[in-house]
Amino acid sequence: MFQAGDKVRIVACEDDPRAVGKTGRIVDEVAPGPLTGGRWTVNRISFLIGPVLCHGHELQKV
Repeated sequence: MFQAGDKVRIVACEDDPRAVGKTGRIVDEVAPGPLTGGRWTVNRISFLIGPVLCHGHELQKV
């Protein structure tokens, strides 16, 4: 389980494969629901990559 502000490494990402291998911060303050398809919002990845949605198994805490 992640919390808002947690720093994570993206190990896989269906939403944007360019984000794989990069780190970012979790945006969601509550567990993801049906609106995001159960995926976490990760931001602050890169200047060229906006926020992405990733499943919990695609993320690793740093």
